[in-house]
Amino acid sequence: MIRARSPQHDSFVRDRLPKPGEMPEFLGVEQETGVLNCASFLLDTHLDGPNADRVAIKSGARSWTYRQLGHYVGQMACVLKQNYGVKPGNRVLLRGANSPEIAALWLAIQKIGAVGVVSMSLLRAGELATLIDHAKPVLAVCDEEIIAELQTALGLADVACQLLTFTDEGGPLFDEMSQQSPECETCQTLADDISIIAYTSGTTGAPKATVHFHRDILAICETVCRHIIRPDADDVFIGTAPLAFTFGLGGLLIFPFYVGASTVLNPHYSAKEFTAAIAHYRASICFTVPTFYQRMLRADDAHSFNTLRLAVSSGEALPQSVRDLWHDQTGAEMAEVLGSTEMLHAFAGARGAAIRSGLIGPAIPGYELAILDPVGQVLPAGTAGRLAVKGPTGCRYLNDPRQGEYVQNGWNLTGDMCKMDSSGYIAYLSRADDMIISAGYNISAPEVENALLSHPDVAECAVIGAADEERGQIVVAFIVPAQVENPATIDQLQDHVQRLIAPYKYPRRIIFVDVLPRNESGKLQRFRLSAPEDTGPSASRRVHARTHHASG
Repeated sequence: MIRARSPQHDSFVRDRLPKPGEMPEFLGVEQETGVLNCASFLLDTHLDGPNADRVAIKSGARSWTYRQLGHYVGQMACVLKQNYGVKPGNRVLLRGANSPEIAALWLAIQKIGAVGVVSMSLLRAGELATLIDHAKPVLAVCDEEIIAELQTALGLADVACQLLTFTDEGGPLFDEMSQQSPECETCQTLADDISIIAYTSGTTGAPKATVHFHRDILAICETVCRHIIRPDADDVFIGTAPLAFTFGLGGLLIFPFYVGASTVLNPHYSAKEFTAAIAHYRASICFTVPTFYQRMLRADDAHSFNTLRLAVSSGEALPQSVRDLWHDQTGAEMAEVLGSTEMLHAFAGARGAAIRSGLIGPAIPGYELAILDPVGQVLPAGTAGRLAVKGPTGCRYLNDPRQGEYVQNGWNLTGDMCKMDSSGYIAYLSRADDMIISAGYNISAPEVENALLSHPDVAECAVIGAADEERGQIVVAFIVPAQVENPATIDQLQDHVQRLIAPYKYPRRIIFVDVLPRNESGKLQRFRLSAPEDTGPSASRRVHARTHHASG
């Protein structure tokens, strides 16, 4: 079938998509694509009628209604087109922490048919230069507070990229907006035109650029938003994930705007600040990672969460102890979802009565799941293997040979090791590269972490495998103690693990640390952890490699 003519005449991204045979199988996607621009259903539909005067964005003491947001987006779109010559298909780089300005700019980029590339605000010049050389944006729009690294990056990159800065409702961007009309026609993009380039979080190494279409933005609204989040216009969304990550983009921009709800967009939170913000803004739906939920429970009393009706957890395995403690202390529902940047958002999860202890859930309607062996054969229920998924979204790496690692035989291989029961519910075991093989036993790092986290003296922990001459690998645990004075001893922690799970899984080495390496969304980066070589007897029952920050 001949594809309709796209207004995205800049075909840089499309020309670098995987070949048809390298693409995953997409489910429920019509072959014939019509006009679709995600700015239409996320913003334009709310500009007439009762939603226009509802609050769209809250930030600090500021609030923008949908009418005000539409006004700003229209002006920004005109600035991008008329002052900087941005054309459909051109890439526009956004750099800044979560804010109303970043959200409005993202919508303006969609509105004119350009391609949004949101970068993490903590990236350094070298990392930004690599991203710029890869995506080749024609314009970078940046918060003035973090301009220095971008300016250096633009000098390093081999790309002619213009630069525009902003502050809170100010700076050159708003100066130029004041000279523009808010009336800007929405580009008539096709459903399969390029909407965004989203970079993976790099938890396993070099980030990859994933490409998503306008129809993909709608697809996650009609799947995870409709079936798991179930929001309405009265909801107030809040979260810690940056809009640069698709978990945050969905939870803090796409899902609230899809239903005409409100979102809270503040730059950064400590656990105590986030707890206070939930109470202050009377948030009803919360998005963050398990580690932050643990910290929140320690930060304040349960009454701070009395406006919440749903807490959504993703990014890393949710310990059952955290889910149970959250429910006991707050009474609010917690839903765990599993997704990936390659799939744009979540594809598995459950909420309410459908939640089962120790299980994430089944496929979200619209998606299919399977557990595959190393050669791609479907494994029977209860057998550990590689998690594979198909749905209306899927992996399209931008000019990256790793496409063949993620997509095989039409399936998206997420890199997760899981089991599936006879009813289609999956149990998360580990990342495929987090599976530790010790003396012939397969040991899941998150399972050991969950056992350790149930000990009151463990605030946070991360488990990896370390090479061992005798056993191949041994389990090594990095632990942030809950208290500096009189923490649990290594023997006590090892015995605790052995009482909860199979004894061969206990951490043979425990290293106490002040902090664990995490990315900007709070997601653990195990690949940055390495255990010092053991100097003790390898045959010892317990290997006590200790770097305790309190006692030395």
